[in-house]
Order: sequence, then C-alpha cells, then structure tokens
Amino acid sequence: MSSPGSPTAHPSRRLVVGLAVAAAAGATVLVMSASADAAPESDSQGYLESTARCASPATAVIFGSTETSRVAICEQADGSYQYRGVRVRDGARLVLPATPSGDGYVAFNDGQSYTVTPDSLVVSVGDDVVREEELIDVHESSTGVTSTPATTTTPTTTSTTPTSTTPLPPPLPAEVGGG
Repeated sequence: MSSPGSPTAHPSRRLVVGLAVAAAAGATVLVMSASADAAPESDSQGYLESTARCASPATAVIFGSTETSRVAICEQADGSYQYRGVRVRDGARLVLPATPSGDGYVAFNDGQSYTVTPDSLVVSVGDDVVREEELIDVHESSTGVTSTPATTTTPTTTSTTPTSTTPLPPPLPAEVGGG
C-alpha cells in the first residue's frame, strides 16, 4: 500500500495533499503579512515615536490608525483639544486645534475638515466627503469622547497659520510607510 504523498498514490490523493500543503503555506504568509502591517507600539499618550502622540501634560482622548493614517486627539492642560495626524506613506504631518463635535472631534485646515470618531477618520471639504477611512486600531481614554451636538456650520475663515516652505524633517520611525 502506498502513502498519500507517494508517487504511486492515486492522483486525486496527491492533489489533496498538494492543496493542503499550499493552504498551510498560504496561511503562514497571511500571518506574516498581518504582523508586518501591525500598528506601531503605543501607550496611553498615542503611538511611540510618532506625531500621532500627545506630549505631556496633554492627554490622549482618542488615537488610532487607518490603512493610510495615524491620528490622535489630545486634550491640552487648558481644556482645549488638538488634532495630531500623520499620513503613513510619506510621513506628512498635520497638527491643528480641534473641537468636540457629535461623537468625535473635528479640526479645520484651509477649507478641509478632519473628523475623528471611534469608528473613522473623515476628510471633507464643506459637505463633500473626500475620504472616509475606518479606524482599525483605536484607543480611547477612560473619559471617552464627549457627546456634544454636532455643528453643521463650516468656518468661513481660512487658516491664519502661514504655509511653510521649509521641507518637513524625515518621518519618525513609527511614521514610515511602504513605498
């Protein structure tokens, strides 16, 4: 009698054994790629070595990552809020004042709004959603997100912060993305 993987085994048995080996190899590749895409190390302040991190004495009320971004909402010592975001592919950073809105927080920059909720990051221009990304790694503080009625008005003023022509420094280790 021949074993299932031997050359004299029935062709359909060799196919089944071959498929089982291929499936096991595929599962190994999936496990390896999942760990390669894992979120960077974090603590209660946000992601270590990232712009998406609150500096003491500020505290992170929520922080998380999407497939393309990492964000943190920080409560400052004076009770104000700050949006801290980074685009993973190139390390582009954005730090803006934020305000509670609905079940999350919103920050405005040159006509765009960045809304962070426990579920998503939504980038909008006026009422038009440019991009909505699911938060796949989300951390909320014990105080959680304040429930404040959402405002539907968009500020009519533009950012008073001048746009810098100085190039950004290289991305921090936790902000380096894939090509």
